[in-house]
Amino acid sequence: MKWDIYCRITKIANHIVDTGDTVRKTAKIFNVCKSTVSKDCERVKEINKTLYNEVKKVLEEHWSERYIRGGEATKQKYLMKGELHKW
Repeated sequence: MKWDIYCRITKIANHIVDTGDTVRKTAKIFNVCKSTVSKDCERVKEINKTLYNEVKKVLEEHWSERYIRGGEATKQKYLMKGELHKW
């Protein structure tokens, strides 16, 4: 594995563990696509099993909460547009 890829994988994994950021937010911060972040989260298993388990734990939490996050994001979107009425 090339050194620059190794460094990116380690930085991304540490960032997710330290901040709890989502794949999408991490991709924006590191200026890479979401697929790259996802692949790097899998590749970290080859580098550091302990770090991989920590990353996996954070991502599983996001996965279990995704329907809540999506619903809240949609609600905020329509509130900003003024199209959501309070019942």
